[in-house]
Amino acid sequence: MSKAFRLSVAIPLHNEEAGVAELLRRLGIVLDSIPGGPHEIVFVDDGSRDRTLEILHAAARTDPRLVVVALSRNFGHQAALSAALDYVTGDVVVTMDGDLQDRPETIPALLAKHREGFDVVYAQRVKRKEAWPLRLSYFVFYRLLASLADTRLPLDSGDFALMSLSVVEQIRSAPEQNRYLRGLRSWVGFRQTGITVERDERFAGATNYGPLKLLQLASDGLFSFSIMPLRAASMLGLVAILLSAAFSVYTLYAKLILHRAPAGFTSIMLFMSFLAGVQLFFLGIIGEYIGRIYQETKRRPLYVVGSVVGQGSGIPVNTRRFVTPLYSPVFPSGRADP
Repeated sequence: MSKAFRLSVAIPLHNEEAGVAELLRRLGIVLDSIPGGPHEIVFVDDGSRDRTLEILHAAARTDPRLVVVALSRNFGHQAALSAALDYVTGDVVVTMDGDLQDRPETIPALLAKHREGFDVVYAQRVKRKEAWPLRLSYFVFYRLLASLADTRLPLDSGDFALMSLSVVEQIRSAPEQNRYLRGLRSWVGFRQTGITVERDERFAGATNYGPLKLLQLASDGLFSFSIMPLRAASMLGLVAILLSAAFSVYTLYAKLILHRAPAGFTSIMLFMSFLAGVQLFFLGIIGEYIGRIYQETKRRPLYVVGSVVGQGSGIPVNTRRFVTPLYSPVFPSGRADP
């Protein structure tokens, strides 16, 4: 790679004080081994309540490669990762989580694939270390989403990936609020490939992604990249009409030909209760789509920045989703943003 090559690593963090020092150490070693530069690491603190932001600020005072963006509150993982993508300035961007389940040492392998001409190189997770119910849930979800999505989505691929600047610019331009970035990464196209990566356990601390947040992320992926749930309602409605028509024909036949009314009050009530439940279920699905339309029409910023510490001007590349910092950025040299 030429000396002009510059790599950016984008990482959202939320309450990761126990592992952020080790993350900085391992990332520093990896970036030191990559030719070119100066490389950068863009951290976005997503409203941490522990010492994560304090540790990052201390590190930024000694390492000019660090840019620390602090959001004004917790906006969620995908919003924080979107903020990191708005601030990166490198020719190539690697997105990863900050809990060290994504190994920084994999970055050279991603770069090697990029040198072969790929604009996106995503990590496909193998040998996950989570409990088996969670592993099974991930396995089923990725395959279900891939089968229903209008866009081809790779299996077992999370946010750990390398993207060229062209891909990042397209993702930046996406205006949607309910973001599923790994889906947007596939949607923009360009040349894409994957490499298998063993998924580590968390280095320290507890996960910030509980069952409800995982379910929300799954629903964002499903409702953002598929209208199959709405089509399923139509297909099931058609089946119900056919069954009702068949039952009506049988009722007339029994009364007019057999001269007896068909018995089965219990079965009729069960059938009606089933149809009522199905209708309510699909009304809920329609409500999900309508609720997302409502959120999009409000056009609120995806995130609000509280402060920026690090090199550069502190102004994001994409200003469309950005609200002016609540106070002026301060840089490692002590110079305030002009």
